[in-house]
Amino acid sequence: VYDDVARFFKQVKAEQDSIDVLVNCAGIAGPTASLEDIDPGDWDQTIRVNLNGMFYCLKEAIPLLKSSEQPSIINIASSASFFGFPLRSPYTAAKWAVIGLTKTLAMELGSDGIRVNAICPGSVRGNRIGQVIEADAKEQGKTVEEIEKLYLAQVSMKAFVEPEDVANLAMFLSSDLGRFISGQAIGLDGHTEGLSNNL
Repeated sequence: VYDDVARFFKQVKAEQDSIDVLVNCAGIAGPTASLEDIDPGDWDQTIRVNLNGMFYCLKEAIPLLKSSEQPSIINIASSASFFGFPLRSPYTAAKWAVIGLTKTLAMELGSDGIRVNAICPGSVRGNRIGQVIEADAKEQGKTVEEIEKLYLAQVSMKAFVEPEDVANLAMFLSSDLGRFISGQAIGLDGHTEGLSNNL
C-alpha cells in the first residue's frame, strides 16, 4: 500500500512544487466484537487503514507542504479518540493514536509553519454509521432502532453530524481564520457524553 501512495505523490511532485492542505480522511469501522473474538486479520486491517495509511500520506506530503506559504494538515480522528468504546477496540486504539500523531507532528512541524490538527467527528450521517449500527445490533441481539436510540442518547444535542459539517471545519482550519490553530483535537459531535453499548 505504501508503494501506491508513494507512486501517487511522485506524480503530484512531477506536476507541482507544493501543496497547501493534506486531509487524511480514509478510515474503516473495523470489527464489532469483544477483543478475544476479533480476528487478527481484521485488527491489522483496521490499524493499516486508520493509522498506517495516514502515516504513508504524511511521509510523502510533508516535503510538499514545507514549500507552501500556508500549509495545513488535518487528520480525521473520532469522538472515540477520547473514550473507551466497548466492542470496538481496534478502531478506538487507532483513533487514539491519531491524536498522539497529530500533537507530535504539530511540535515537529511548527517551525516550518505547518499547522497540524485533528477533527474528531461523532456519528456522521450516512451509509457507514448505518453499517456500524447494524453490526452493533447484530452483536448485541438488539434492534437497529434500539442501537440508534443509544447512539443519540449519548450526544447532548441528540443528533448525528452531517458530512458538510466536517468539510466546513476542515475549510476553516486550513484558511486564514485558523492560522494559529495547531496541535488541537477538535470535537465535532454535538458533545459526546460517553460511549457505551448498553441501553
